[in-house]
Amino acid sequence: MIAIIDYDAGNIKSVEKAFLYLGEKTCVTREKDKILYADKVVLPGVGSFGGAMEKIRGYGLEDVIKETVRKGTPFLGICLGLQLLFERSDESSGVKGLGILKGEILKIPEKEGAKVPQIGWNSLKYPNKGKLFAGIPEDAYVYFVHSYYLKAQEESIVTATTEYNTLIHASVEKDNVFACQFHPEKSSETGLHILRNFVQIQKEGK
Repeated sequence: MIAIIDYDAGNIKSVEKAFLYLGEKTCVTREKDKILYADKVVLPGVGSFGGAMEKIRGYGLEDVIKETVRKGTPFLGICLGLQLLFERSDESSGVKGLGILKGEILKIPEKEGAKVPQIGWNSLKYPNKGKLFAGIPEDAYVYFVHSYYLKAQEESIVTATTEYNTLIHASVEKDNVFACQFHPEKSSETGLHILRNFVQIQKEGK
């Protein structure tokens, strides 16, 4: 069972539909026990960093998320879900993120001929080998919608990058934690392949 954390984020339905298409059982929930005993957990998200953290804390989900990660359960953050795993964001000054991974979320710089937010398809480079990208060639295209980007503190966890006005850390992996700035659920066959790879990851220690 894949638990998709419900904190009123925007893209929950499309993420759920993608996993159902792959034949996986899903549960959209904010119930502690359902999250803690799921085989895998997904934190989706579209919206603002500060508003999302307020919802997560308001629903009592911060400790549940951290406990899930500590248990070794494979955990996937998508788009805003990636950003929330880190420490802070330019979007919401003074708001602390989950701090599960070290790094910060910065505003994409303005550049002539390239609008912000970035909306559309962009290709990936792989600076480090990642489980999510097994069987997916470098320069594969995925779909982005974002105005802020990740700069991870530990470059060793960065498994995919893309260029859009600056170098963007597009995906990270550390132990049982995986995250993508792009939307695999909207990235056609490549995105489904990424989600399929996540489904096949075993719990830490197994």
